[in-house]
Amino acid sequence: MGRHTPFDGLLILPVGIFALAFFLIPMGRLVVIGATGEDGLGAYLSVLTNPRHGQTMLATLLLSGAVTLATLIISTTAGLFLVRHRFPGRNLLIAMLTFPLAFPGVVVGFMVIILAGRQGLINMASRALFDTRLVFAYSMAGLFAGYLYFSIPRVLLTVMAGIEKLDPALDEAARSLGASPWQVLRDVTLPALRPALIASGAVAFATAMGAFGTAFTLATDIDVLPMVIYTEFTLQANFAVAGALSIVLGLITWAVLTVARQFAGTSVAAAG
Repeated sequence: MGRHTPFDGLLILPVGIFALAFFLIPMGRLVVIGATGEDGLGAYLSVLTNPRHGQTMLATLLLSGAVTLATLIISTTAGLFLVRHRFPGRNLLIAMLTFPLAFPGVVVGFMVIILAGRQGLINMASRALFDTRLVFAYSMAGLFAGYLYFSIPRVLLTVMAGIEKLDPALDEAARSLGASPWQVLRDVTLPALRPALIASGAVAFATAMGAFGTAFTLATDIDVLPMVIYTEFTLQANFAVAGALSIVLGLITWAVLTVARQFAGTSVAAAG
């Protein structure tokens, strides 16, 4: 190891100040607030003792898991095609697929409403063709669509980077031994992509767990944990419960990212 100089300490100083001012101190204060309610430290167990909080946590976990699985399937399929094929308009297609990264959650929510709301394109087409109403923007299905929309670009970029690093000779060797395309995908390609899939899947899951803007825009018949925290804080003025649920939500997403880092290496980044 090299010698540490006073200049090395100056390099870490901005990061240290930022972490202290915007993470450690607010997080410590939030932990204290979460234990100041009537239940004390028991507020941190409200996801187990409070039926509404427990059901909301379960719904949030199931939604995030479903979004992660669907995102991985779609992004891996698209990534394999885009990396292994060159065609006119390819770069434009990649740009369009990653364009949702520029949209905040509120905008994504409005796009879901335009697509599947009461005056949305899907409902208009359904009434014209089948004389039936088809509205799902304000339900878990609409939230699933919104989360899927902004999760795909994050996963797609990571998966494409992993695919580009694969050795084509491995696929060629498997095919020369008589493996079918499905067997090559199952036994060669996907195992080689395992670190990228775990890393990007963890980020997609953590992002869906904590996403608020889209849920807030669509929150007519939706009960996910970020919305419960918001209502406890703003409508009920129940700061202790809001703080405790925030810590619980943060610990769950942190645990997922930590476990994923152990299996995927250091490529797991924090969710945005």
